[in-house]
Formats: sequence, structure tokens, C-alpha cells
Amino acid sequence: MDPLPDFAEPPSSIDGYNCSQPGGFHRLTGAMNAIGTIWILVLMVLINSDVIGRDLFGAPVRGVTEIVSMSIVGIVFMQLADTLHAGRFTRAEVLLGVLQRRSPRLARALQGLYHLVGAALLAVIFWASWEPLIEAFRIGEYVGAVGDFQAPMWPVRMIIVAGSACTALSFLFLAWDDFRAAGTRR
Repeated sequence: MDPLPDFAEPPSSIDGYNCSQPGGFHRLTGAMNAIGTIWILVLMVLINSDVIGRDLFGAPVRGVTEIVSMSIVGIVFMQLADTLHAGRFTRAEVLLGVLQRRSPRLARALQGLYHLVGAALLAVIFWASWEPLIEAFRIGEYVGAVGDFQAPMWPVRMIIVAGSACTALSFLFLAWDDFRAAGTRR
């Protein structure tokens, strides 16, 4: 008895997820994902240190709130491209599963369209994030309070720009693979 209904095919059977990308690009996105994961572990230590310091010694770690709020955004953009490459973006696969059985080429073409729309969306995020990055450099933007804790904003803004660019490229590589597969007879 197959545990999956016949309309729910695993993502790798429908599209090019987890395949190598040009120039070993998937290695870059995997490294970014690993850095994001390490970042999460560092945050866990920082948050626990803050709680312990606050409760046991009456001395919280300064800037934890600011660091955590900036880090969440940074972690998401560090891990976004690899999440896409692994086929872990949220999507409804019922239609794709049915199309895969009935018309594999149409399923791949539809998936290619999905990937093109994703690339366009991430290109818009890249474009919208570029000017705030430049402005953060120019004015020395920071979070926190003077004399207490301050952290520059440009590193997180740079991660948003780099992460959106990498994710847009991953979408384009997947779209290329989908349209190429949709154009070949099987």
C-alpha cells in the first residue's frame, strides 16, 4: 500500500529541485543556509544568557531584543535560496500531481511559470532593498539607544539584498530547467 495518494507526487518527481545548479551555485546557497542555522544556535545561546542573567543576577544582556529582531530577518534571507533549491517552499501540489500523471510537459511548464513569477517577486524585493542598503551605509543607520546598545543596520540590509538576489537566481535556474523539460518529449 503506497502511503501517498496517487495525486500527491513528491516534489523531486515533478520538477528540478535538489539538482545541481550552474557553477555550483547550490553550494553557495547551502553555505548560506548553514550560516543561518549557526546563527540560530548563537541566538539561542544569547537569549538563554539574557534570561539567566536577568533572573539570577539582575543583569540582562544588553541589546538582545534588537539583535533578535534584526536576526530573524537576516536568517530568513540567508536560508531562502536553499529552501527553494530543496523544494521546501510552501505550495499546493495537488494540481501538479494530477498534471504530472496526465500531462508531464504541462506540469513542468506550469511549474516554470511559478518559478518565473517567484524570480520576478524576488527581483522586486532586491530592487526595493537596494536603496535602503545604500542609505544605511551613507547615514550610519543603527538600532538601539545611544549609550546603551547600538548595532549597525547595513549588515542585515546587505543580507536581504544578497539573499533576494540568490533566491531570484535559484528561481531562474529552476524555471530554465522546467521549461527545458517541458519542451522535450518523454
